[in-house]
Amino acid sequence: MLERQLSPIDKLLVSANNALRTVAAPAGRTIRHNPAADIDGTDLDSKQRAHAAGLMRVNHAGEVAAQALYQGHAAVARDKTLQAQMKQAANEEFDHLSWCEQRIQELGSAPSRLSPLWYAGAYAIGAASGVVGDKWSLGFIAETEKQVCAHLEAHLEQLPKADAKSRAIVEQMRNEEAKHGENAIEAGAARLPRPIVQLMRATAKIMTKTAYWF
Repeated sequence: MLERQLSPIDKLLVSANNALRTVAAPAGRTIRHNPAADIDGTDLDSKQRAHAAGLMRVNHAGEVAAQALYQGHAAVARDKTLQAQMKQAANEEFDHLSWCEQRIQELGSAPSRLSPLWYAGAYAIGAASGVVGDKWSLGFIAETEKQVCAHLEAHLEQLPKADAKSRAIVEQMRNEEAKHGENAIEAGAARLPRPIVQLMRATAKIMTKTAYWF
């Protein structure tokens, strides 16, 4: 069966739908089982709940950016196999997004109000790097996932010890982000120049500090 070739208008509509699904739709049902679904919630005091909600809001913002990054890369990828790989990763990232949003709601809070900004910025970065070439798209993905894994490891240290539900979500996210990074390297990711890596870290720091509160 031949795959339908999308017109530029079709691609624009698909991109718009992905953006709306990511930043405007409430947490929906995912294909995969939520790793926290079968864990009994533990009572947390108000300070612990607020801190856990802030950390999970940061993780949710990161998943909004990840969704946009993969969609941006896929939109301009030259290699169809690579394009399919990126779309599959985006689907897994959407599960992460929904799990985080569900947990934030359980903690009595809400996702970052700046989600549209996180999405737009990451999509632009993804598309721009993809225009330069697939190996650079892969390089951005590999470095992004490396930084995300370090960030999630830090959150596992910072989350309240009693918050087993948030921990289960973050642990699965960490494992899958690491796999996405490995896949990008195996597919031929270019090593990014040090100034770009430093800029990515600085940008991520701004986003995480802002999303914790807003």
